[in-house]
Amino acid sequence: MNPYIPNNLPLDNLDYKRLFAYIGEANAELARYDGLLQGIVNPKVLLSPLTTNEAVLSSKIEGTQATLDDVLEQEAGLFAENGKSNDIQEIINYRTTLEQSADYVSLSPISLFLLRQAHATLLDSVRGKDKNPGEFRKDQNWIGKYGCTMEQASFVPPSPFALQEYLEKWEAYVQGNEIDSLLQLAILHAQFELIHPFKDGNGRIGRLLIPLFLYQKKNLATPMFYLSSYLEANREEYYARLSSISHAGDWDGWIEFFLKAIIAQAKENTHKVHQIMKLYASMKDKITATTHSQYAIQALDVIFTRPVFKTTGFVALMGISKQTSMGLLRQIREAGDLKIIRQGRGRQASILMFPALLAITEGKDLV
Repeated sequence: MNPYIPNNLPLDNLDYKRLFAYIGEANAELARYDGLLQGIVNPKVLLSPLTTNEAVLSSKIEGTQATLDDVLEQEAGLFAENGKSNDIQEIINYRTTLEQSADYVSLSPISLFLLRQAHATLLDSVRGKDKNPGEFRKDQNWIGKYGCTMEQASFVPPSPFALQEYLEKWEAYVQGNEIDSLLQLAILHAQFELIHPFKDGNGRIGRLLIPLFLYQKKNLATPMFYLSSYLEANREEYYARLSSISHAGDWDGWIEFFLKAIIAQAKENTHKVHQIMKLYASMKDKITATTHSQYAIQALDVIFTRPVFKTTGFVALMGISKQTSMGLLRQIREAGDLKIIRQGRGRQASILMFPALLAITEGKDLV
């Protein structure tokens, strides 16, 4: 099989008549979601678990087995002997990469420099650390069954000798304008995956680009739109649609799939954010009434940011006296809103969980 030669961008001969309805609905749903985000005073605090859950799901597409609970429990200091520590570190790296990249895009457009920087962070000290983190590949690779030859491969990315040229054209397209930004996003995501510029981590970097581009184009006021839940649930079609571009030039089929993904995910995200906001409002009233403390809202923000936490961590984040912090925590726990997952003993701190927020984050309340 010969190396794939990417299409020139912007694409010619798209079936806009077929795509128009999906473009309109995707923009409407995304605008509805963004309007909701803009009504939140501090979305980074309120929606913090959604960012971690995106890291879990995007990494899961690439084969990790750790869950959201696994990540949060390990970060709280509960190290289960389940062999998932490497997976958890990959997920933490993904979240760090997303947060650092969002800071970059708030000041500068998406660039090849950002790709290399993000890749270096993503593969730092985890699986793939020997695959030249932060560097575009310099040799030919291919995708297929384990041990297959290049001739037996299901996909052969572009030649490394032409890679820089394709990447520069991709960068120019990302920094330019299209007839519609969501159409542009569908194309740039697929083109990145097909160029396959790194030896490892291409899928995760490609999915990271989705909220970053929406933020860059001001479709979102904050880069918190995560598509991995839909892509994980429809993994076979996700890969089949990408494959149909390289094998049959079916860009229309891919773009339709991608726009449907945005529509479905925007609806799910909107529902989750509504549920989280409702939970926050009810907990605000409840904790204030229960504790009669000037620190009630501060305590609530800590619990939302860290829905699995050590009591010592809670005290540190509160920044007030230990006695006051622990008194607040005791009152909240006795009201039935926190669950102890490890009882403290001696100098070992207790670890608590906020189950209601985790249930919403993981979609357990969805019907």
